[in-house]
Amino acid sequence: MSAPEGAPPGSSRGAAERPGNTAPPAADVCPCGSRLAYESCCGAFHAGRPAPTAEALMRSRYSAFALGLPGYLAETWAEATRPDEIDLDDGTVWRRLQIVDTLDGGPEDESGVVEFRAAYRDPDGAGLLHERARFIRADGRWVYLDGQIRGS
Repeated sequence: MSAPEGAPPGSSRGAAERPGNTAPPAADVCPCGSRLAYESCCGAFHAGRPAPTAEALMRSRYSAFALGLPGYLAETWAEATRPDEIDLDDGTVWRRLQIVDTLDGGPEDESGVVEFRAAYRDPDGAGLLHERARFIRADGRWVYLDGQIRGS
């Protein structure tokens, strides 16, 4: 089964469903690469705080992929483009997020674009997802609308 745009390549089962997989301890460094503690970075968004910018939402969604949080991914995906099911590949390990560019997506904007590269490793080896993702506000909260996969 192929993953929808905005989802990592190769999908089967959410990492949160795997035994022993939990969010990192609150003081651990956030997976999004911010160098902040998880609890004061993406952990706050995963706990329900709205992301203030499209980039913050992008980072929190990357962390959700890395931590295996399909429920958060569904909640932050625009209803019009959200797949019926979000399956995460239990063989994919997300290694690094690089924000390449942003366009709008600030606290006062209604839409924004975040271009990013996400390095991963799966059973086939190392890979790189390069996407230009579009975000909109829905009911005052940022949500992922769709994305265009780019060449690396």
